[in-house]
Amino acid sequence: MPFDAMKGLKEELRKREERHTRVPKAELSEESLEELSEMLVSLDIGTEVAIKHYRGGHYWITSGQVQKLNFVYKFLTVSDEKIRFDDIYSIEKII
Repeated sequence: MPFDAMKGLKEELRKREERHTRVPKAELSEESLEELSEMLVSLDIGTEVAIKHYRGGHYWITSGQVQKLNFVYKFLTVSDEKIRFDDIYSIEKII
């Protein structure tokens, strides 16, 4: 195991880099919102998807099967990750 003379330096540098790479959440057009709405309604439990979504100042892509759809509280769960409808940027069904 290598010696770390500056304990915690790598972690602090990683945190600073994460803060500097944050991006603002993009506003979607009415057309894009309509397409997302149609796609959400067409999803079923077990559908394979790749979802680009906003979380913590960054855009992430989560892939896997839809495990839960909740239209009342406006979220879905993919690969054990809960994603709010408002944070979704795009949805792609994987065939």
